[in-house]
Amino acid sequence: MVGIGLLITGPAHGLWPMTVEDHVNEGFERIRTGTLTALSSVASEAGNTLTVITVTLLSCLALILVPRLPMWRQALFLALGVALQSLVFLGITEAVNRQRPDVDRLDASPPTSSYTSGHTGAATAVYAGLAVLVLSRMRGPWRRVVAGVLFLLPLLVAVARLYRGMHHPTDVVGGLVNGSLSLLIVGRALLADGSVAAPPAADRRVPAPAAAAQPLPAPDSGRPERPDGRTAVIFNPTVTDQAGRDALRRVLEQHGHHAPVFIETTAEDPGGGQTAEAVRDGATLVVVCGGDGTLRAAADALAGSDVPLAMVPCGTGNLLARNLGLPLAPAAALDAALRGTARHIDLGRIEGDGLASTHFAAMSGAGLDAEVMQRANDHDRAKAVLGWPTYVLAALGALRTPRMELTVRLDDGPALRRTARMVLVGNIGTVQGGITLLPHARPDDGLLDLLILDPRGPGDWLRAVATLVRGGTKTPPKTADRLTAEDRDRVGDGVPVEFFAFRRAEFTFDSPQPRELDGDPVAPGRRLTAQTWPGALNVLLPERGK
Repeated sequence: MVGIGLLITGPAHGLWPMTVEDHVNEGFERIRTGTLTALSSVASEAGNTLTVITVTLLSCLALILVPRLPMWRQALFLALGVALQSLVFLGITEAVNRQRPDVDRLDASPPTSSYTSGHTGAATAVYAGLAVLVLSRMRGPWRRVVAGVLFLLPLLVAVARLYRGMHHPTDVVGGLVNGSLSLLIVGRALLADGSVAAPPAADRRVPAPAAAAQPLPAPDSGRPERPDGRTAVIFNPTVTDQAGRDALRRVLEQHGHHAPVFIETTAEDPGGGQTAEAVRDGATLVVVCGGDGTLRAAADALAGSDVPLAMVPCGTGNLLARNLGLPLAPAAALDAALRGTARHIDLGRIEGDGLASTHFAAMSGAGLDAEVMQRANDHDRAKAVLGWPTYVLAALGALRTPRMELTVRLDDGPALRRTARMVLVGNIGTVQGGITLLPHARPDDGLLDLLILDPRGPGDWLRAVATLVRGGTKTPPKTADRLTAEDRDRVGDGVPVEFFAFRRAEFTFDSPQPRELDGDPVAPGRRLTAQTWPGALNVLLPERGK
């Protein structure tokens, strides 16, 4: 674009169509009327810097706060598209000095060059970017109409800038190209090939037990009542009030689970003891209503049992429920589970110094993520009011968590020496805010996935964020049998993100590190051992594709 600008102002200045550009501007000047001037002012303001910044900011906030799951990629696509267009515009105007048209100009001339049109480029980036998101995310007959109006706005801005004598025709064309290319580049980086919903590679899967999928009878439709035995509902009273319990009771009744027993968790026992006692008393279905901590405690008690678990997400994160496709409304989640099938998923078994052997269902880690969980848990009132954004605020405050040094041994592979801001072991891949940290993690593949995050400086942080926002890479995570000599001692060599997969891993930290287990901080320590237990948990899940 700089080359074209230098060509326009240099060797091609006396060639067509540059020789007739002034006639276009003069033609617009001749047809000016009061009404057209007022309309052009409105259209021109749509590409004004303050307007574009306001529209971009409000749109990004809406994409993050309004949907049930925040659209981080879409918000970044829009914000970075507008920002990239602005940077390119500034670079071009510094390199190409072009005078504005020699007509009566209706706006004050800014100090920048006429080539390219900043109003047109910014309008293209923000409104065409919104149009792309409308076409990709909206459903219904109006999406094409809305997208068409949004695509039309940059053209109106371009015509308004010509009418008001602020740019030559090639200037506004350059603005349209700048905005379009910026969206294309950012869209390819953030939106293309970003799905992490593809089935796991065949060589990753470990067959689940034979009883992994047992269809449940349909809801009660006049048949004799099933001999269900006991249905136990383990609930956290701090997040499940009487109205919520009544709603769950009605759903259970509709599916033939009569007279369920509701059992409260306590601060001393977050659900493990109640679940184990319910199974001993003959429960044939355990419903767990709470957050990730309550679910982890119940899953630990049910590990290896064939008693099915129905998850009712009532916490702040609800990571496992989100990753398994359950609705986040409690009654809807229970209804979807009871209409679904029983499937076996994996659990992670973990232990360390000061940490007795236990299981986790979602994630465990040390370093930055544990510090974030600790800070978020220190602000329970903020979590109750804000929900998942509390973790974002906690992450901003935890960025100064010092780098740690550690040794990692995966399965029977060699010891790996690393520095890191965070090590994260996951049975699932997506965390609060819809961000995917472990793109290849699947809860039923018989493996655990590992992220080692070690950015150094702003450039590495940007690379790391870009990798995670894109959903990682298409390259499968490394396993012990695929490690190379280069992988063995990679300390401070500028690799901000690494992905691995394993069945058993041993972590030894040079100094005690904060640690977390399914979002709950545990005692700091210097050792962690994580191991997968394939098919350990029998869970009721909605039918795939429904």
